[in-house]
Amino acid sequence: MTTLNPAGSPGAARRSPLDLLRRREAARAAARDPVRSAVAPLLVAHRAACPAGDESELLRGYEVAERLHRGQLRKSGAPYITHPLAVAMILAGMGMDTTTLVAALLHDTVEDTPYTLGEVRADFGEEVAVLVDGVTKLDGERWGERAEAETFRKIVLAAAADLRVLVIKLADRLHNLRTLRYQPPHKRARYATASLELLVPFAERLGIHVLKREMDDLAFAARAPEEHAFAEAAVRVALRGTGTALGPALTRLRSALGEQRVGGRLEIRPRHLYAVHQERGGDLAGLRPCEAARLLLLIDGDDQDCYVALGAVHAALHPIPGHVKDFIALPKFNMYQSLHTRVISPDGDPLDVIIRNRAMHPVAEYGIVAHIRDAGNGVATADAVAGRRDLVWLSRLLAWQSDVPSAEFLAGLRADLASGNVAVFTTAGEIVMLPAGATALDFAYALAAETGGRSIGALVNGRLAPLSAEVRSGNVVEILTDPDGAPSEDWLAFAVTAPARVHIQQWIADRRAEENATAGRTRLVRALAGKRVDLLTAEAHGDSLAVARDLGYAEIDHMYAALSTGALTLDTLLSRFDPA
Repeated sequence: MTTLNPAGSPGAARRSPLDLLRRREAARAAARDPVRSAVAPLLVAHRAACPAGDESELLRGYEVAERLHRGQLRKSGAPYITHPLAVAMILAGMGMDTTTLVAALLHDTVEDTPYTLGEVRADFGEEVAVLVDGVTKLDGERWGERAEAETFRKIVLAAAADLRVLVIKLADRLHNLRTLRYQPPHKRARYATASLELLVPFAERLGIHVLKREMDDLAFAARAPEEHAFAEAAVRVALRGTGTALGPALTRLRSALGEQRVGGRLEIRPRHLYAVHQERGGDLAGLRPCEAARLLLLIDGDDQDCYVALGAVHAALHPIPGHVKDFIALPKFNMYQSLHTRVISPDGDPLDVIIRNRAMHPVAEYGIVAHIRDAGNGVATADAVAGRRDLVWLSRLLAWQSDVPSAEFLAGLRADLASGNVAVFTTAGEIVMLPAGATALDFAYALAAETGGRSIGALVNGRLAPLSAEVRSGNVVEILTDPDGAPSEDWLAFAVTAPARVHIQQWIADRRAEENATAGRTRLVRALAGKRVDLLTAEAHGDSLAVARDLGYAEIDHMYAALSTGALTLDTLLSRFDPA
């Protein structure tokens, strides 16, 4: 059986004299070459994760970025090149490929220097150009108030073509949050709020929890510095007592796991500050070690061994009923797999335990990045997005975003990415992920826009329920439809998800446009009758369309609707239908 040790106990690997000699030679070479010297940590990190990576491309990417950004400074006073280099380092630490790191080095060149996208394409190839273009913000002077919304829309569309765009954007935001202290207070708060509402949810949807946790805490510190400082102090004090408080629990667990011949590693894992703050509602006085940390059990074995380990944990420490969550049989939307349980520690405190095997661990920490790293870059492309169960949310986001104007897009995006996820089943056993508070109507629109629009009710776990009924995890929902059914404006009172609200609002707008067009046409028919002009004949001959085009309307119905709403006067229109 593998020994179960606390995290950090394994000693550092011994290095051979030859390895040390190579490192010294590399250090001397770096000193002679300033570019290689600057990029040396990046090369080491990239080589560790991707031994076959192209170091020459990284050197060339850095050289171009440094030359273009030369003379530009960050708010901290540091040379600007330190930012793209730091972003590339974050990505290298996650094991991303050479192309992604080169794009990270160049990600601000098109936005902040005379370097063009065409030049990126010519110098570094189409793949790097696509990634750089995807993370390049739209020009604020040209787009005005629409710039932020359209930039996020552009990122979403680019991520559908290659998910690495979104991974680079998250690393970029993480480094900006790390250096946010150099910005004025009002900018810090606004930037942090936008990060928590838009970028952190993207990290969670992609399962990149290593980024999410740090972004959470940095945004928390910027938005509520006093509360963050209090949480930091409370957690620090609580963690000092983990050895004493959790020691007896660890002893019992090691013994129980040994009896079941389950091998692995047991870690005391501190929780991140924002999670503790949110769970306790900011009341952290008297925070106990069991509330500031949880146990992570990494199993050497398969899925079945995880369940054996769960039984051993429950044999050693009394489980709290209703607190076992099986994310192995039913993974989260981002393919996260683990068993979660809450037990009573020997001193009587509730203690959370997470159990997973070593194959699950990289996905639990790095999410889609682990898939990209293991399967190659192809898993990040459009074909993979269309076929991946953990990316259904992105496909649905793409489906509704095109119908929403800039002013409403960010609000819809925030709602669509809102935290709290509910796993609802179709009668065929398919899982549909919805935000907390979602209704049967939201479920209907998640299946298809047509299903939502024609829905008249639902069966929840076999029982009749209204469309306004809130659905919960584990519910089996069947939508009842009517071929003649249609959306109602009343639905907006309980539709939660962006796809549902967008389609309902679009249907209402279309219906009103039709009603206005009909009313406008009826008014024009009556007015033209007095001039002995038959509108039906004018329409058949194309005269009405010609009048509409002359007045700047693409369609006849648009002209009629404008007449109904008062945007176009009757006198103006009648003068165009002169029988002479």
